[in-house]
Amino acid sequence: MILKVVKYGHPVLRKKGTRIETVTPTVKALIADMFETMYDARGIGLAAQQIGEAVQLTVIDVRGVTDRPSTLEIEGEEKDPGEFMPLVLLNPEVKPVGDHAIGPEGCLSFPEIFADIKRPESVEVTALNEKGKKITFRCGGLLARAVQHETDHLNGILFIDRMDSESKSELKPELEALQAETKADLKKQR
Repeated sequence: MILKVVKYGHPVLRKKGTRIETVTPTVKALIADMFETMYDARGIGLAAQQIGEAVQLTVIDVRGVTDRPSTLEIEGEEKDPGEFMPLVLLNPEVKPVGDHAIGPEGCLSFPEIFADIKRPESVEVTALNEKGKKITFRCGGLLARAVQHETDHLNGILFIDRMDSESKSELKPELEALQAETKADLKKQR
């Protein structure tokens, strides 16, 4: 089922997600709905907060992006990231490794708003997968950026919080308009 992606200004985007201890049928259904929603919106990642659920769950699939490569290592061995997509991360813990890099980012909760964001180029990730099994991997490139962006969402952090002040200042009118529109929509729903 395709769910509504909440936009900037909705309070759930600022909520830290609660941990998911067990993969229940409800969690499995949520994962399926999140993938369907992400693909429908042509995204490469979606966090539970973006569909109104404040839990530690994100889905990622970078297979469709060819101009921004990803790397993946499992137990020190290089792997093809495409073989591990789509990716489900429950309760992810992300540790930066390597240098920082600046790269373009957008967000389904911020339609048509993009900015260059500085993030670690590579990260080590520990999480549970959709079966509740612990997974650990190191990734770089676009996959590392997506993992960090989505993990930020799970902690109530938005990509605008990572923008430099100049970019945020340039985007201020669009951000204020989006926030006002979202708050007006929320008022109508009450």
